[in-house]
Parts: sequence; structure tokens; C-alpha cells
Amino acid sequence: MVLMLAAGLFYAAYEIASPCELRHFEGDDFTVCPYRPVDEIKLVWADGQGHALRSFERLAASGMVDPMRVRFAMNAGMFDVAGAPIGLFVADGSEEHALNRQSGNGNFYMQPNGVFGVDAKGRAFIMTTQRYVRSGFQPQWATQSGPMLVIAGAINTTFSQDGPSRNVRNGVGISRGATLFAISEGQVSFGKFARLFRDGLGCESALYLDGAVSSLWVPVTGRRDDNYDLGPIVVVSSVADR
Repeated sequence: MVLMLAAGLFYAAYEIASPCELRHFEGDDFTVCPYRPVDEIKLVWADGQGHALRSFERLAASGMVDPMRVRFAMNAGMFDVAGAPIGLFVADGSEEHALNRQSGNGNFYMQPNGVFGVDAKGRAFIMTTQRYVRSGFQPQWATQSGPMLVIAGAINTTFSQDGPSRNVRNGVGISRGATLFAISEGQVSFGKFARLFRDGLGCESALYLDGAVSSLWVPVTGRRDDNYDLGPIVVVSSVADR
């Protein structure tokens, strides 16, 4: 009886363990969520009828994901007033929006901007838009955003050390093959956010996903940020038979 109770407590603790970790860096808190090779990843922005989802609540009700298997989801790229991506967006091998190489105002157009993608074998990459054009790579999933935070181990030179612009921010980086999504728990500068990825997480490359609307959904902990209308969303789920 005691052994059965102990086993039950062990598995209960395992089931409620968060897939994300709180990290303290330079006086601020950040939540870091890894995408593992054994996970299933997808990028979505609209339901089967082409209507923008705009929230985790609608995503959960859409039938496009199984909320019981979702490890975490996060907004993943910038969008227009209707919630559609403004840059490259590839879903399950199909290009739904072309690469955007235009100039303009706003974070997306800060140079260099870049692309986060995953190939058919689940391997993730981050590269500048210019490098993506030259690569000829055919991703299974991809989203374009900007600016790049870390490029080949160097912080984007457009950022000051700790500038006056403060926002809740989220992004994605790659550290020695590991893919790490992160969101700040408070308002931080671009410089500090970039250093989180390079110095705190050891990322050789990192891409900014958005600010102000940055949101995270972690079903097992009950966290679901539904305060803002979203555009593209990255969803990381456990594989069904695991």
C-alpha cells in the first residue's frame, strides 16, 4: 500500500512538472522553454477556414492541437491588423506568406531580421533573412521576425547596452543544438534580452519574436496569457504515443 502511494505521488509530481524553467538574469526573471528533439512542433496563425486565431483560448478550441499534449505555446512572429503574418510563414511544408525583404519602420524591419525554422526531421535553425535567401533551404515550419538578437555569437550592434525602451519580450535561440524559447516576466531592454540569450543561455544565434504582446501558454501549470490579440503561434507538444 505504501509503495503504491509512493508511486502514485511520484507519477503525479512527474505529470505536473512544468516544461519551462524560471531563470534569473541581470536582476530580472525570464521563463525559458526548451523544444526537445522528441517533441512535435508546429506554427499556426489561422483555423481551417482561414480565420485568424488571435489567442491561445481559440487555439485550444480549434481542434488544431490537443491541449492534453501541448507542452507550451508562444506567440511567434509579427503580424498585421488582421493577425496574419507579415513575413515568411511556412506551415507543414506549405508557404502561406512569402519572405518579406522590404524596408520599413518598427522592430520587424530592424536589420538584420531573420527566420526561425524547423526542417522535416525536426531540426531547428535560425538565420538572417539574407542568409536564408542564399541558403535555398526548404523548411517544414518557418516564421520570419526581427530583429536578430544574436548572430554567430555576437549581439546585434544596433542595440545599446541597456536602452530606455522597455517591454515584455519573447524570442528563440539555439545553443549547441538546443532550441530555447524565452519570455521576460517584466519589462526589459533589447540589450538585456539579447544578453540573456548569448550570456545566460549560451546561444550562438537568437531571434526576437515580439514585445508588448508577448504571451505564453503552459497547460500543465495553468498559465495562459490571453491579454492580447496574437498573430503566428508556435506550439510544442509531446508526441502522442509517449
